[in-house]
Amino acid sequence: MEENAMTDREQTKTVSIGNRKIGGGNPILIQSMCNTKTEDVAATVAQILALEAAGCDIIRVAVPTMEAAEALKEIKRQIHIPLVADIHFDYRLAVASIENGADKIRINPGNIGSEDRVRAVVDKAKEFGVPIRVGVNSGSLEKELLEKYHGVTAEGIVESALMKVRMIEEMGYDNLVISIKSSDVLMCIKAHELIGEQTAYPLHVGITEAGTVRSGTIKSSIGLGIILHQGIGDTIRVSLTGDPVEEVTTAKQILKTLGLRKGGVEVVSCPTCGRTRIDLISLANRVEAMVTEFDHLDVKVAVMGCVVNGPGEAKEADLGVAGGIGEGLLFRKGEIIRKVPEENLLDALREELLKLDKRR
Repeated sequence: MEENAMTDREQTKTVSIGNRKIGGGNPILIQSMCNTKTEDVAATVAQILALEAAGCDIIRVAVPTMEAAEALKEIKRQIHIPLVADIHFDYRLAVASIENGADKIRINPGNIGSEDRVRAVVDKAKEFGVPIRVGVNSGSLEKELLEKYHGVTAEGIVESALMKVRMIEEMGYDNLVISIKSSDVLMCIKAHELIGEQTAYPLHVGITEAGTVRSGTIKSSIGLGIILHQGIGDTIRVSLTGDPVEEVTTAKQILKTLGLRKGGVEVVSCPTCGRTRIDLISLANRVEAMVTEFDHLDVKVAVMGCVVNGPGEAKEADLGVAGGIGEGLLFRKGEIIRKVPEENLLDALREELLKLDKRR
């Protein structure tokens, strides 16, 4: 599985999005989408900067109006990651977005209209060297495909996407990324397995309309985990009904869990039991928030409820705490450093991380 995974991902076409590259074995990049009004430049920039800080690699914004398309120029001037314009229905918005600096545009050629309108978008993308993400959702399948496959199916989603890709190829453009999404996790997995066998274009992967932070994280973790582990996918988005920063942190965790992204502090913690005598749940959450400032480190921090679980079970951790009664043992690589009062455990862990931080 691992050998095939590496081979498949390395064989996809390399596409440049601003100053980043996807496909061809390049690292899988994390995307998110702003939920601000794009016309509100200040709010949109503020959200993008927060997403950058969380680890977002590529950001997408909705462009429903000409004012939004024109706002891209100023937004791009104030951010540091590639900017993608999300277009539906009006081809003129796609053209204007490219002219105002979009690094990639996302369209569904099926709702752009006539072939001439699609060609106008393709010609402008070709002129500026901007890639087009061809996006197809399970909810946008053509009537003839619904009839052919007797409803929405993985096969229908793939055929729809490849039909649109061929249309753009026939217009003389192949700077493309494909996105096929469904809120049905198993259908989405099957669709990606099918399309991965039929095209070398890089794939943007996600479970669409996944749900709230809790349910959406579960669905996305299962769907993306299975797809990515098969060597399919070059960029990902975790779609959640919530703060987009949650999308980025969840995506990072999925990639790290699969061994597809290194670095950052990994926090492990025990589930608590009747032996726990400190407020471990609160401490674990505060530790997880605190370690984000050390995202450039590659260390494991354990937050354990008692001496049974740590430092013994967590001896592979670079740093950790094991709870006692109103205090905790601070340990490094299984060796106890010292006892620390409960209220000082967070600060003690941070001090130890600072010692590991060669950049300071």
